[in-house]
Amino acid sequence: MMSSRSGGAVAREPSGSVVLDGQELRVADVVRLADGAARPVPGSEAMKRVKESWDVAREIAATGRVYGRSTGVGANRSEDVPTEAAAEHGLRLLRSHAGAIGAELPARQVRAMLAVRANQLLAGGAGLRPGVVTALCDALETGAHPVVNEFGSVGTGDIAALAQVGLALAGEHPWRGQGPEPQPLDNNDALALISSNALTLGQSALALHELRGLIDATQVVAALSLLAVDGSHEAYAEPVHAARRHRGSYEVARRMRELIGAADRPTPPLGRIQDPYGFRCLPQIHGPAHDAADTLEEILTVEINAAAENPLISPEDMAAYHHGGFYMAQLALALDHFRLAVASVARLSTSRLSTLNEPAYTRLRPFLADHEPASSGVMILEYAAGAALGDLRAFSAPASLGHAVLSRGVEEQASFASLAARQTLRACGAFRLVVGCELVAAVRALRQRDLRPEPELPVGRALELAESVLDPELADRPLTDDVTAAAALLDQLTDLVSDVVKGSDRT
Repeated sequence: MMSSRSGGAVAREPSGSVVLDGQELRVADVVRLADGAARPVPGSEAMKRVKESWDVAREIAATGRVYGRSTGVGANRSEDVPTEAAAEHGLRLLRSHAGAIGAELPARQVRAMLAVRANQLLAGGAGLRPGVVTALCDALETGAHPVVNEFGSVGTGDIAALAQVGLALAGEHPWRGQGPEPQPLDNNDALALISSNALTLGQSALALHELRGLIDATQVVAALSLLAVDGSHEAYAEPVHAARRHRGSYEVARRMRELIGAADRPTPPLGRIQDPYGFRCLPQIHGPAHDAADTLEEILTVEINAAAENPLISPEDMAAYHHGGFYMAQLALALDHFRLAVASVARLSTSRLSTLNEPAYTRLRPFLADHEPASSGVMILEYAAGAALGDLRAFSAPASLGHAVLSRGVEEQASFASLAARQTLRACGAFRLVVGCELVAAVRALRQRDLRPEPELPVGRALELAESVLDPELADRPLTDDVTAAAALLDQLTDLVSDVVKGSDRT
């Protein structure tokens, strides 16, 4: 397994709890619940909101026309459901919509969806029975999850995946593990449960968490490469970034100075005047990725705490408001922006890898090879990293450019946020491998040059970690295992950057 942050396995030793109240859940909390590292605790006031909303929703549906409760859905929205058929209507709705197709999703992604949906329901706008919230939390605590398939959403609600969850809750769809007691779902619960983008939001939270960490780790790897080529510190000077103070770029430059022990106002180097872009423009490329991650996290925080069900049940007004709040334009655009920024960070890593292969910068043999004639050294890593970057570039295509006209023309637009979330998840593995290639080359160059940064510096600790897992053999040999080990190590390098950030906060 390459990384605990990217794998499908779920830990079963919760070390704390996460309160679900429909207001304060964060991306990091979703990740902890998805990993089984915390148990969910529904807030008592939030459960009262759920009960009040359920009571009001049933009263409104019994006396008026409410979409999905007393009517059909989609193009069937004008067809009334007879009172005597109302209970069965809910189950028929779940059965008909539980048609997701494709591969079965990993446990971690399904658990992220369950966590998001439980919290959204606790915001109090859905109007469904409180037992559903309890059942979702029970599943998260025991580790059970419904079988959910990959495809079924176009960014206007994950209705197929959530219908599978609904049928599982009703006892008509399989669980992995021992599911909770079946729930008596009816017309007042079915649409209320599936009117959400919880799967897309859960997948987005997992992808953001992993990629944000990998961007941090990439800066540590870049710092090692900088040392390997005797790179200048000037590009990270505080006056440079104070003069053009973009938040992300300014912070990246500060972190680089902390990582390598550079002064805020470093002196010019004795050798070359300036470095290639892979080093000189790092703050200007990593900075926007951090900014894009921040924007994405802000949007996710709103959405995972949102009562966005259609219709929205408002107990204060005794009303059911029909709306389009399920449309995920903000999320789709933010995910697309973030992937493009990540692709630029990865592309810069391949630039540094090329520089590490150049004797003019390392004063070593081409491709960091040994002294045998015509040895190839790490030559193949440029090809391998380029191939992985190709996948990453393909995953970065804007999903929000998609278009669909559905349900007999009634739903004539789609955000494709669901596709954007899947592409962002898939970008994680490719990005990790690109940076793993650079790390293998950087450590090899530092070893050959016998360069050892001060051990108390973060970059010094990073080199110690890398040397403990990477083979020092320089003779031509397959480098597959080296890159695999380097890619797995990146999560520990992320933690080094976290220490740098915490240290800065303390000062």
